[in-house]
Amino acid sequence: MKNTLIYTLLSILLIIVVIFSLGMGSISVSFWEVCSILLHKTGIRTSSGIDELTVNILEQIRLPRILMGIAVGAALGISGAAIQGIFRNPLAEPGLMGISSGASFFAALVISFEGLLLPLISASLGYYVLAFSAFLGATLTVLIVYRISMNNGKSHIATMLLAGVAMNAFAGALTGLLSYLATEQQLRSITFWSLGSLAGASWENIKVLYPCVLVSLVILPLFAKQLNVFALGESQAEMMGVNTSRLKIVVILFSTLAVGAAVAFSGVISFVGLLVPHAIRLIGGVDNRYVLIASSIAGALVLTLADLLSRMIIQPLELPIGVITALLGTPVFLFILIRDKNKI
Repeated sequence: MKNTLIYTLLSILLIIVVIFSLGMGSISVSFWEVCSILLHKTGIRTSSGIDELTVNILEQIRLPRILMGIAVGAALGISGAAIQGIFRNPLAEPGLMGISSGASFFAALVISFEGLLLPLISASLGYYVLAFSAFLGATLTVLIVYRISMNNGKSHIATMLLAGVAMNAFAGALTGLLSYLATEQQLRSITFWSLGSLAGASWENIKVLYPCVLVSLVILPLFAKQLNVFALGESQAEMMGVNTSRLKIVVILFSTLAVGAAVAFSGVISFVGLLVPHAIRLIGGVDNRYVLIASSIAGALVLTLADLLSRMIIQPLELPIGVITALLGTPVFLFILIRDKNKI
C-alpha cells in the first residue's frame, strides 16, 4: 500500500513537471493551454481554441526533448539501483563501471576525427555516428572491466570495482588528451557533450532510444527478488539457489544497454544514478522490488526537472544539464560518504 502511494505520488509529480516543462521556453504557454492541447491530441474536445504555431512548437521541439529526458532519467535511475544492488554498495553508480567515461572517450574520438569521417558518410548520419560510437565505447569498456574481473570462470565484484576505477581514469585521460589537441570548435563540442544536454532530441532519436530503455525497464525488475537475496552475500545467495553469475551478467548487460543508449543521445549526466536510488530507499525502504521501479519513475522526474532548470536559469542561454545534476548530486554524495564512512 505504501509503495503504491509512492508510485502514484511520483507519477503525479512527473506529469505536473512535464506539463510545466512543455509550457516553459522562449514562447510561454499556460498550464491550462498545454493541458488543452494534450487533451485535444488524445481526441478530447475542449472549449479553448488551439493555436497551430503553439501546437507545432510543443510537438516538434519541446515534447521530443521531454520524452528524451524521461527515458534518460528512467534509464539512469533504474540502472543506478541495479548496479548498487549488485555491488551491495549505495555509493555505486553506472559510471563506476566505466560506462560514461568509455562513451565520452569514443564520442571525443569521433569529434576529433570528424573531418576524416564526415566525407565518408552523409551529413544527416553524422549525429548517429557520434551516438553509435558513444554506445560502442560504453559497451567495450564494460566488457573489458567484466573480463578483467573474471577468475576461475567467475566474476569478482571487488576486482570489477577496481577495474572500473582504472578504466574510468584511463578513458578520462585519453579524453583529456583529445581535448588538449582539439581545435577550438572541437573543444567546445567535446566539453558540451561531456556535460550532457537534451538539445539534440528529435522524434528519430526517440525511436532508437526508447526500445533500448524499455527492455531494461522490463527485464531488471524481474531480478529484484534475487538482488534482495544477493544483498545477504554472494555465498549465502548461492546457497539459497540464486545463480549469482547469471544475475551479475543480466544486471550489467541491461544496465549497460539502458545507460549506454542514454549517454549516446544525451551525453554524460552524472549523479542521477547515485542520488535517485538512495533517496528512494530513504523514503520507502530497501526492498529492490520497490527500489528499482520507484527509481525509474523518480529518475525521469529528476531529469525532467533538471532540464527545465537548465533552460530557465540563464535565459536565453542553456546550462548543460550535467552541471545541474552535479551541483545537486555532489552535496548528497558527500553527505552519504560522511554518514556511511565507517561501513565502507
